[in-house]
Amino acid sequence: MHRTMQMGEMNLIEINERIETHLPLVKHVVFQVAVHIPRHVDREELARAGALGLVEASRRYDEERGVPFERFAAQRIRGAILDSVRAADWAPRSVRLLARRLESTEQYLASELGRVPTLQEMATELGVGMDELAKLRDRLFRSVVLALDHETSSDADEDLTLVDVLEDQSCVEPSEELETRELHSYLRDAVGLLPERQRFVIVGYFLEGKTSQDLARFLGVTESRISQLRSEALRNLKLGIEAQFDDNDDNAPTGRVAKRQAAYANALGEQSEWKERLGRWDIGYDVPEDPLLPVGTL
Repeated sequence: MHRTMQMGEMNLIEINERIETHLPLVKHVVFQVAVHIPRHVDREELARAGALGLVEASRRYDEERGVPFERFAAQRIRGAILDSVRAADWAPRSVRLLARRLESTEQYLASELGRVPTLQEMATELGVGMDELAKLRDRLFRSVVLALDHETSSDADEDLTLVDVLEDQSCVEPSEELETRELHSYLRDAVGLLPERQRFVIVGYFLEGKTSQDLARFLGVTESRISQLRSEALRNLKLGIEAQFDDNDDNAPTGRVAKRQAAYANALGEQSEWKERLGRWDIGYDVPEDPLLPVGTL
């Protein structure tokens, strides 16, 4: 029994050494086979299938039959690759024959013309009309299935995948839209909860287009004081809104200013229900019917 275990261990070592030694053979066979396989098929997938074929060949190889391992393994690797391609291909054989026909015609014309042939030149070479060629190409394209992470650019610097190409930049993701609704709602509530003078400055400056000089004259203060009120208001808005997304309630506020900011943040959180916040959309801030700063008073 001990002798049998030793022989098994020796066979396993030989198998592993055989696999490691002949790994370059997989790349060689993939290069040969890939010429006859559509270009959209991932070459790395072919290599993985070929590596499994090499492992299987190493396990099944019988040296006593007198067949060189390289020849035996090459057949197994090629068979594993083709089996993998067939298993992943749901299109009928007629479509694959059409693909090879179109690709070989394109390669022939490219070598003859020294450039990529036009559709008209392809149709002439195939002996079909433009409409018939369009139908053939449409039938072929509908049979191609690509993963969303399939790279669409040959430029290594761009690194574009189908997700990048297919994404509609004009549409907003549902989660992003809900976040935007909630943020806008918090902002409207936060402006409404500001101290009176800070609210006047924010509404007047950002919504009514008043200048610092206009605001200073209306409130009877200096322009530097308006700048200070604006900074304080913006800080309150920032801290109040950030507090709604911060789950850390461990640190109790200390000091008069911190307690006042905490009270403001709490009031902001209780100002409206979450359903109401998410239900608001494309509603601007309601500027009072009687402007805060009537033009006639300035």
